[in-house]
Amino acid sequence: MATVSPPGREQLLIRPAEAQDASGVARLLGILGYPCDRADAAERLRALAHEDDQQLLVADRHGDLVGLLALDVRYYLPLGARTCRITALAVADSEQRRGIGRLLLREAEQRARQAGAARIELTSATQRHEAHAFYRACGYEDSALRFQKRLGDA
Repeated sequence: MATVSPPGREQLLIRPAEAQDASGVARLLGILGYPCDRADAAERLRALAHEDDQQLLVADRHGDLVGLLALDVRYYLPLGARTCRITALAVADSEQRRGIGRLLLREAEQRARQAGAARIELTSATQRHEAHAFYRACGYEDSALRFQKRLGDA
């Protein structure tokens, strides 16, 4: 756990998500375009609890979740090393442009290094232009075009 403060803001606690965070996690996933209710979020939290290479962190301000960060660290065959993928990064609409996203990215980078990852990466939907500008401003570079195919209802 880390207690940090964005510039000019009160302190945040960046900590692992817990079962009682399901409502806040559902709200933050909705911001990313992955709507779910509290029960769905609770099930996802339970599933992540059994995944050793994944972490879900939240930015907590006095019990109010204002940010979410999900990490997946794995061995990546083409690179021949471990890599960290940020699978979700969300900041509450009312808290955007206040440094929380940058704090979460720094936390991700620190945890990736601790896990022995050689690099960190993320994907972002093509229409999220403001997010792309944010990632570039934080030192991330465009690196690949991602393709996907849905398999079933997920």
